[in-house]
Amino acid sequence: MLRAKLSVVPALSAMAIAALLSACSSTPVDETANWSPNKIYSEAKDEMNSNAYDKAVTLFEKLEGRAAGTPLAQQAQLEKAYAQYRAGEQAQAIATLDRFMKLHPASPALDYALYLKGIINFNDNLGFLSFLTRQDLAERDQKATKESFEAFKELAARFPDSRYTPDARLRMTYIINSLAQYEVHVARYYYTRGAYVAAINCVL
Repeated sequence: MLRAKLSVVPALSAMAIAALLSACSSTPVDETANWSPNKIYSEAKDEMNSNAYDKAVTLFEKLEGRAAGTPLAQQAQLEKAYAQYRAGEQAQAIATLDRFMKLHPASPALDYALYLKGIINFNDNLGFLSFLTRQDLAERDQKATKESFEAFKELAARFPDSRYTPDARLRMTYIINSLAQYEVHVARYYYTRGAYVAAINCVL
């Protein structure tokens, strides 16, 4: 009986080793391996329309590699930036747009890239819950606001006839007014605390 039990041990060990080696050798299956670039793009758009932005980002990244050097790859990069923005990954979206503009300075979609960069910073500064808290843009950190303004400004200067320029100009006006309100807000803060020199410097 003891001999029978001992003979089972090597068999179980061999099975365990085989299973371990099988697990180590297995690699994730890429279901897009045989897809055409157009199919990948179509599937990515479907994921975007379903608000599955993380999945869309992954597909657009695959498309960038598969269609490298083509207009479709450039489109994928822009679409990826938008998907990252909608997924709440503002920093990644800005990085994607900066890379796009560096790699494709003569792209016919450069005006859209600048516009989207302005929109991302503009909305990031407003904050997702600003409509609930009624917190004005002028009362928030101004770094993103200024970067948004610079993107819109470049868009308006370089592409005055772009379809995105009229809205960019409206947003620039709003940003200017908000920055002015911010200075007043800061000046009032210093004034109520008796820091009169600091308050004067804010409005000069």
